[in-house]
Amino acid sequence: MAEENKPAEQETAETAAENTTSSGLALPAFYGVKAGMTRIFDEAGNHVPVTVIKLINNYVSQVKTTEKDGYEAYQIAYGAKRGKLVNKPTKGRLAKAKIEEFNTKFSELRTEGVDEANLGKTLSLDEFPAATMVDVTGTSKGRGFQGVIKRWNFACGPMSHGSKFHRTGGSIGNRATPGRVWKNKKMPGHMGVVKKTIQNLQVVEVNQDKGYMLIKGSVPGSKNGFVRIAKAIKK
Repeated sequence: MAEENKPAEQETAETAAENTTSSGLALPAFYGVKAGMTRIFDEAGNHVPVTVIKLINNYVSQVKTTEKDGYEAYQIAYGAKRGKLVNKPTKGRLAKAKIEEFNTKFSELRTEGVDEANLGKTLSLDEFPAATMVDVTGTSKGRGFQGVIKRWNFACGPMSHGSKFHRTGGSIGNRATPGRVWKNKKMPGHMGVVKKTIQNLQVVEVNQDKGYMLIKGSVPGSKNGFVRIAKAIKK
């Protein structure tokens, strides 16, 4: 009898999981974690490099309305941590939305026709099946202080013995006119740690049971960094 009831129990659990997924709020963007890169082989045996995105819970922590805030948007909470690492104001914000996880990252997704009944709901991935084109935004890796050759791809000078111009920047101005260095001149400086967006990447696979998504190609940022995945605006 136990073996006969086991499939029925599994069906009930699967049905409950499907209902939970379907009850989530579908928005044109969500947040995940870059887990690294690997490769897969498609049906034709072709090698496909992919980025692995770890799927994390995204909650609606606040609903912005035109009457109260002047615009419509959903505030999304993600990036769960241990409770002892979260301050009391953040815990209060999450408790007000009836979110049990202690999330520390917040961002807004503007959309039309917001509903305050969606407060506390999780985001659904129904809008991101395989073969969907997406734009991925993240913070690029930090490279520290770099010269113009690495930072701006300048050409080197003669590398032979006797040359005194190897990897320097060269002239940065022109005589008494204008008598100063133009703004935004490409010079040595801090490289990386900027917001970058890679457009028109393809979703290869979405596995919600194991909690990962595969996106063809590379995305900005280092491992364990947060990325924003949105519907492609140019497709």
